[in-house]
Amino acid sequence: MLPDIKSLTREELEAQFKTWQEPAFRVAQLLDWLYARRVTTWDAMSNLPKTLRAKLGETYSLHIHELARKQGSPDTTQKFLWKLADGAFIESVLIPANPALYGEASDRHTLCISTQVGCAYGCRFCASGLDGWKRNLGIHEIVEQVLAVERVWEGQMREARSAILDKTVESNIAAAPASSDRVVNNIVVMGMGEPLANYDNLIAALKTLNAPWGGGIGARRITISTSGLVPQIRKLAVEPMQFRLAISLHGATDEVRNRIMPVNKKYPLHELTGACEDYQKVKGRMITLEYILIAGINDALDQTRPLAMLAKKLNAKVNLIPYNKVESLPWVRPAEEVCERFLAALEKLDVTATLRREKGGDIDAACGQLRLKTERELAVSP
Repeated sequence: MLPDIKSLTREELEAQFKTWQEPAFRVAQLLDWLYARRVTTWDAMSNLPKTLRAKLGETYSLHIHELARKQGSPDTTQKFLWKLADGAFIESVLIPANPALYGEASDRHTLCISTQVGCAYGCRFCASGLDGWKRNLGIHEIVEQVLAVERVWEGQMREARSAILDKTVESNIAAAPASSDRVVNNIVVMGMGEPLANYDNLIAALKTLNAPWGGGIGARRITISTSGLVPQIRKLAVEPMQFRLAISLHGATDEVRNRIMPVNKKYPLHELTGACEDYQKVKGRMITLEYILIAGINDALDQTRPLAMLAKKLNAKVNLIPYNKVESLPWVRPAEEVCERFLAALEKLDVTATLRREKGGDIDAACGQLRLKTERELAVSP
């Protein structure tokens, strides 16, 4: 198969254009079509000569994610199920403005993206790995999630403008960015798969999404989440980019993590903590500890003290996330008052913590859930 054009850096494209004896300014035009205008065909690149478009088409592919399903509406959390070129499915989730999420205050939209088809790490509460790991996503498949979501958003805004259904819609339209602006201004790499298990493709994709010629999204508005791959955390520490780091912790003791996260048996808490401390020494950036609250597993108040001790040791903030129910798994979400008490207990211990209020529980928002449901439906259909 031809390499996808979105897997190349600007420098690589400049070298190719030089070989073709094309003027350097053509590279800037191409990048504008790909990342600012988000076009889906070579023919749409109308200011490029036909001969150049033909060479591009003969040398590179231009894969576009096919929208298989979408849940949610423009003013709420939206989940997108994408069908890839080989027929595999992945998910992305667009989360509306909320200062308690991962970027700076006054986020406009945060996009949670996937890095693998399936997952090999088998967290007991997660739908992503229920059917195992299939493959890593390519650089272009990671980048394309942002572009594809923005295309869908633009389509939604065009429909809303033509309909003008009510004042709520009108207010949403007024707040919508122009088509040349970024809809997504924060990225969380916390979708399907273990991001650091696809390290090289992930970092290359994030560099494109960060670059002024690409996504133009600030590095400090990009958060990489990991279940605890210690060697890769240390590797990430020496990357020059100032990406944020989040640890999918979900248990503040080895006993709890061993029960729900097999990765902890290979990299127990003392090793994970050591890697995070070394990361902070190099980066000087606050780490986020992700903690999904699961009823009867990790939501008892006696879990707050070891979690607080760990957070203070790492100078980390804690992001509490009530569990989103996954069909066929036994875990359930704690009652709202249990979550609130857990938050209050952490705050009483002088820990910076936030509680994710309802964001997507009604749209199969747990990682991998919509993909799994779709694949199983297709498997039984005639």
